[in-house]
Amino acid sequence: MQVNLSGPQIIFLYKLYNITMIASKRVAVTEAVWAELSDLRRPGETFSQLLAEMIERERKARLVEHLMKIADEGDFVELPP
Repeated sequence: MQVNLSGPQIIFLYKLYNITMIASKRVAVTEAVWAELSDLRRPGETFSQLLAEMIERERKARLVEHLMKIADEGDFVELPP
């Protein structure tokens, strides 16, 4: 089958709004937690940015905690020089 490309071209925009739409979810928090989060936000910072930063810090803290536990409880073998 041969396609004729010399005629008018039709470009389909497949629900462009679905592609550019940012996913949003609601997270239920108490008024106290909402106030604390609001206090932690920097001027111009979104809650999403704040939470992403907090998640990254928590991941790093958990990794350090895990490594410290391994260092304290681990049974290590000395490697030859």
